[in-house]
Amino acid sequence: MKLLKQNVIPLKNVKIDDGFWNRYQRLVKEEILPYQYLAINDQVPDVEPSHAIKNFKIAAGLEEGEYYGYVFQDTDVYKWIEAVAYTLVHNRDEELEKKADEIIDLIEKAQQKDGYLVTYFIIKEPDKRFTNLLDCHELYSLGHMIEGAVAYYEATGKDKFLKVACRFADLVDKVIGPEEGKLHGYCGHPEIELALVKLYRVTKNEKYLNLCKYMIDERGKEPHFFDIELEKRNHISHWGGRQDKVDKYYNQSHKPVREQDVAVGHAVRAGYLYTGMADLACETGDVTLLEAAKRLWDNVTTKQMYITGGIGSMAGGEAFSFDYHLPNDTVYAETCAAISLAFFAQRMLKMENDSKYADVLERTLYNGIISGMQLDGKHFFYVNPLEVWEKQNLHYATYHHRHVRTKRPGWFGCACCPPNLARLIASLGEYIYTQSEDTIYVNLYIGNNMKTNILGKDVEIKFSTNYPWGGESAIEVSKGDYKLALRIPEWCENYNILKNGKKADYKLQNGYAVLDGGFCDGDKIEISFDMPVTLVEANPQVREDAGKYAITRGPIVYCLESADNGENLWAIRVDENTKFTHYYDENFLGGCVVIKGEAVRVKEWTENKLYRKAKREEEPFTLTAIPYAFWSNREDTREMKVFITGR
Repeated sequence: MKLLKQNVIPLKNVKIDDGFWNRYQRLVKEEILPYQYLAINDQVPDVEPSHAIKNFKIAAGLEEGEYYGYVFQDTDVYKWIEAVAYTLVHNRDEELEKKADEIIDLIEKAQQKDGYLVTYFIIKEPDKRFTNLLDCHELYSLGHMIEGAVAYYEATGKDKFLKVACRFADLVDKVIGPEEGKLHGYCGHPEIELALVKLYRVTKNEKYLNLCKYMIDERGKEPHFFDIELEKRNHISHWGGRQDKVDKYYNQSHKPVREQDVAVGHAVRAGYLYTGMADLACETGDVTLLEAAKRLWDNVTTKQMYITGGIGSMAGGEAFSFDYHLPNDTVYAETCAAISLAFFAQRMLKMENDSKYADVLERTLYNGIISGMQLDGKHFFYVNPLEVWEKQNLHYATYHHRHVRTKRPGWFGCACCPPNLARLIASLGEYIYTQSEDTIYVNLYIGNNMKTNILGKDVEIKFSTNYPWGGESAIEVSKGDYKLALRIPEWCENYNILKNGKKADYKLQNGYAVLDGGFCDGDKIEISFDMPVTLVEANPQVREDAGKYAITRGPIVYCLESADNGENLWAIRVDENTKFTHYYDENFLGGCVVIKGEAVRVKEWTENKLYRKAKREEEPFTLTAIPYAFWSNREDTREMKVFITGR
């Protein structure tokens, strides 16, 4: 297998100007970041308190009090800073930057002399540092600190936070490693791995890359680190009580990573681990690690991924279950898990010019990720179901649906998802392109202005599009001999490519239409995709979707809501010949394409019976479908459904 190392074009070189994503990026800057700043400072009434900032103040000796929140509460602050950093790249805001600087000053004050910085242990259990890497998220917290620090340094040039992160990372390097006297371990919640690669890239210090490599290589080896650690703790769990054994599948340490081929355990942990594996393979040229990442990618995306790009099918452990088990109503599909899949896809694109990675990236972005946030930027889903019935989800007896909500709350005690959404949306410019020695790859159809250097020359691309509501894009390019590779989406059957108004010459390679070099300044490439409304069925091994269809158009997955279609969506039937129409409504849910379709609805019974001899009684019905990502933005939604029963 040949391992390619391609560049992600830096965020500072890609300025998004897009009809769809501008709205989300404005939301991040104008609504989400200010709101989340108030939330981590406990200034939002009627939502669950965070105490994240207060914990730092107590740890710094500026206030007195008890620690509050989860052991990883610090990471809400780090992810907020990271999102701020990405926002500042193209939109310098003195007030926002000042708030971030003040928080960074606070973080620095809380850091211990030896570099340690996890407020839970500083305040509550200072004698138990590094005694429970399985449960206590110390390295996970460091990982998010590193990501925030690197992003802030790259955005502002200020290195205070970066130095704080390096001091903590240096301490961890003294504590963990192969040498005698060190812990031969790794984190129960992967994240530090991908962060250490980022730290290596910005500092060029190979110590951080080697530490990442050690943790990935050591994971799952025998004698097992978590068993040894548990024995040292006399089998006492951080969560209380005795713990007899470690669920090694839950944290992907059941076997060495190079031997893994099926995604198991907590879905977010898995996504972060696989991302770190891909990052390390990219930096070191480790082909065996890439092969393992590819096997895991294939398992996730061909056997364990929802049509929305969501992953993690069961609430127990917020985890993968088994191949083809994709229930729609008890699904977990945590927002952070979908985000981790987007990270994984981006890293795989850096090593392989294969459109399958960008296809999943696109599906996840437009559906399973942004569904986690209300259109006001102030309410969030942790869980992203594909089917809800409010009575079932609220009833005390339906235990298996208790995690599913029909309305997005304002905040969570475990608030990992809201700042994760903010940092991804703010950094979206990094996901549009990859670049090899002589080729610029267009992975996502998002309007932007991009500058890069290729084949020794500075070039600029101006990209405009009406995606995802329409399939037309125009690309104005600069002079050069580079190649331009345009992804042909998996969902697209018919497309057309023009160069300066005439049919373009191109070659299809791994899902990309590759136009040879020889561009002149001002050359215009136009690509158009047919976007018919399409019914999609699942593999018949997905039992929950047998005999059902999902409505899609382009990259968008649609759903039915009771607000448009009345109660009991389960009575609606469609068939393969259903005729659909669609139209763009600029006043509906902030502007989107709405789909109408000819269907039937099973008639309500007139008899007061629970069962009767079968007889088909249907009536014509015009269904209304809206983008899945926009569901639950209206008060009168009681039911929602993605997969519709077929006739």
